[in-house]
Amino acid sequence: MFIQTESTPNPATLKFLPGLTVLEAGTADFPNPEAAGNSPLAQRVFGVNGVEAVFFGNDFVTVTKGDAVEWDHIKPAILGAIMEHFQSGSPVMDGAPQATGHAEHSGPDAEIVNQIKDLLDTRVRPAVAQDGGDITFHGFEQGIVYLHMQGACAGCPSSTLTLKMGIENLLRHYIPEVLEVRPVAA
Repeated sequence: MFIQTESTPNPATLKFLPGLTVLEAGTADFPNPEAAGNSPLAQRVFGVNGVEAVFFGNDFVTVTKGDAVEWDHIKPAILGAIMEHFQSGSPVMDGAPQATGHAEHSGPDAEIVNQIKDLLDTRVRPAVAQDGGDITFHGFEQGIVYLHMQGACAGCPSSTLTLKMGIENLLRHYIPEVLEVRPVAA
């Protein structure tokens, strides 16, 4: 098994590509070791000293390290943990995967929210997945779109620029009711 790695815009995060399907559908975010209870793979990766967050996409595992460790010191152990997991035959997730994706929204703005979600799914999320992360709809209130950033996007130095210059401009161009985009914490 050969696992490729790719850098992300977030220097604290690396994207690991095992060459296999990690998740059949959706994403899974583990912002801390306590959140990894239903994932044998995430638990194994968190077993590497210095790992602070783990995120799964369709064909990748994104790992965020702490400031006190260097990639050169922990990357081999993370590669080993991912390789051991896939060779063991254990499932990536125990039981049903956690619900991922956009928050539900109903009410007078439902049509606008559906347009926002459609643009996020077709234009934003595929590009963000290439960088090892995900962005999902959290809410829409008085012209402000609230988005949840996961994986490499969470804590990325360029995430504010991505939100304001990229996503906000895109949404405002296609949906005049959108005035601003803001991030929300998990």
